[in-house]
Parts: sequence; structure tokens; C-alpha cells
Amino acid sequence: MADMQAGIGPFLGVFLQQRGWTTGAIGLVMTLGGVAGMIVTAPAGALVDATHRKRLYVILSGLFTVLASSLVWVSQDFWIIASSQIATAIAGAAIGPAVAGITLGIARQKGFNRQNGRNQAFNHAGNVVGAALSGFLGWKFGFIAIFWLAAAFGVLSITSVLLIPRKAIDDDAARGLGANVGDSGAKGWQVLLECKPLLVLAGCLGLFHLGNGAMLPLYGLAVVAAHKGDPASTVALTIVVAQAVMVLASIIAMRMAEARGYWLVILITFIALPIRGLVAASIITGWGVYPVQVLDGIGAGLQSVAVPGLVARILNGTGRVNVGQGAVMTVQGVGAALSPALGGAIAQAVGYKTAFVVLGCFALGSLALWLRFRSLLTPVCDNADDTAVAASPV
Repeated sequence: MADMQAGIGPFLGVFLQQRGWTTGAIGLVMTLGGVAGMIVTAPAGALVDATHRKRLYVILSGLFTVLASSLVWVSQDFWIIASSQIATAIAGAAIGPAVAGITLGIARQKGFNRQNGRNQAFNHAGNVVGAALSGFLGWKFGFIAIFWLAAAFGVLSITSVLLIPRKAIDDDAARGLGANVGDSGAKGWQVLLECKPLLVLAGCLGLFHLGNGAMLPLYGLAVVAAHKGDPASTVALTIVVAQAVMVLASIIAMRMAEARGYWLVILITFIALPIRGLVAASIITGWGVYPVQVLDGIGAGLQSVAVPGLVARILNGTGRVNVGQGAVMTVQGVGAALSPALGGAIAQAVGYKTAFVVLGCFALGSLALWLRFRSLLTPVCDNADDTAVAASPV
């Protein structure tokens, strides 16, 4: 599913560039897709909370991703390509909350952390395998092979979802309600604005991704500009190194959360980014991709388990878990979307090294907030019995 969700997106830029598209036009269609994905993530989470057909959301999202990707072959018209990216982003945005809801509905609160940890480990492993296969098949048979690979992954993902028995998913548990409560027990959407731990978490993650989002593309540009590495191999290596580390980090996060709670896990991610910025500023060379992307893998891998698990705990009892997941993902997306423009402007004005340091310092804001509100956060982060912790505003 990791490869189905992205469609042919990671390779779209290369495909369009080979057909005479300018970098500005390529960037614009990708931005339109990213904005569309951010807009619909929270509403998609609300639909996942409300529906009793969560498997159908994953199936339809997979079908639309494959069909939208096929539009690339129909026409090279700007708006056709833009429409395909918007449709792919919307479909991909629905998959995240749907999978989280299905996982929570099957494992319940007590087992969510462990199952989500396994899910994320396999997700990152799938990204590594998918990137390797796409690269090999694209080199061997051309760009069309990448599309057929994405379509094949889509069929396999849909088959896997259909193998989950409908009765195995508890729809009340999937949205964070107790047994036999029913949809009428769900709180209003205002609970998202009234729940202080959720707001603090979202603010911290927004700052983190404002610094983290531009780090990789800027580092690749810095290495190439310094003539220290080949563009294609450098980009490929960054993906493989980070995703491989994320597999291990997901498992570690799962076990740390069981033993110590989520507070320490997320704290480590906020510490990793400033260190990553300093390393990136100090080692602008081909081999520097290893420490830079290992630190990225640590931060992203730990967060991929800790953030959904913590949101599920914070909103347990409200019936708004998945819309909360979508809202937090939206804030993360806003930070990540603004980061390249900010990082690029800093790099152009004062150089790459300063840009890396400044971007890393945004996580110091996350760290300050996380430490300042520790007394507010630790009760929900360390809620070992997983009882409802947000039945009323905190």
C-alpha cells in the first residue's frame, strides 16, 4: 500500500522533464496536488469516523490512485496532468486515516500501539522495495513499467484489504468510542479546538516540519552544487537510507511507547532535527547523505508510530479520533509545504550552511513547547491503561 498510495508521483517530475516540461510547470502541478491533499485530509478523517465501510475507502482510494496516474498517458495538457495529481493527492489523503481507523477498530486502544508500529515498519520497508523495483524496472523497460508496478501494488493492496473480515472491525472503537455507545456518543468537532494536548502536539509538529521539509532537497542541491555527488544516485540513496532506518525506528518507537510512553519518543525526534541541521551544514559531501538521512529516518520513523498513537489516546472517548488524525496531518503538511520556500530563500540569501542551521533551529521551538507543557502532556502520553482521556476538554 505504501507504493500504491503515491502512485507514480515520485517519478512524475522526471517523466514530464523528458517531455519538455519546464521545472516551474512541474513544480506547480505538484504543488496543486499537495495543497489538495492538505485540504481534504481532515474531512477524510471525519468521513472515516462516520462510515461503517472503512475497507471501501481504502479500495476506492487505490482505484482512483491508479486511474489518476493513467491520465498522464492520455494527454500532456497542463490541466490534465494537474487534475491527475489533485485526484491522486485526494485519494492518498483518505488512505492514511482509513488505515488508522481500521487498525484501531481491529486492535482497539490496548493493541493500537503495537499494531501501528508493525504497520509503519512494513510501510517503510515497502517504500524501500518499491523504490528499488521502480528504479530497476524503469531503467530496464522504461517509464511505463513504473505505472504497471503501481497498478500491480494497487491490486495486491485491495486484495489484502478484502481479506480483512468486515466483522473484525469495531466501528465504535475505530473512532475512539466505548462499546455500545454508538455514533450519538461522539462529541462535536469543537473538541479538537478545546483539547489543549492536541493543540500543543499540532503546534510542535507544525514547527518541526517547517524545519524538516526542506532539509533533504536543499542538501541534495548543496551536494550537487559543490560537485560532490551525482544527482540521480544521490537522490536515490537518500530515499533508501532514510526509509531503511525508519523500519528499525518504527519498531523501537513501538517498544519505547509500551515501556515509557510517547512523551520521550516524540522528544527525541525534536532533538534529532537540530543535530541533523548542524551535520548537514558541516558535511556537504557525497557520503554526508548517510548521517543526514539516518537522522531523518530516526525522526520520521519514531513520529510515524508515536503521533498516530498519541492522537488516538488524546481523543479516546470523543469519537473524533480519525478527524483528529487528519487535522494533525494537515498542520504537518502546512509546515512541510512552507519549508522549501523558506529554506530556498535563506539558502539564496546567505548560503546553504546557514539555511541548514536555521531550519534545524525550528525544532528548538518544538522542543521548547514540548518541555513547557510536559505536565499537561505526560498524563496522556503515559496513559498505560488507555482509558478515555479526552472525554472533556483538557
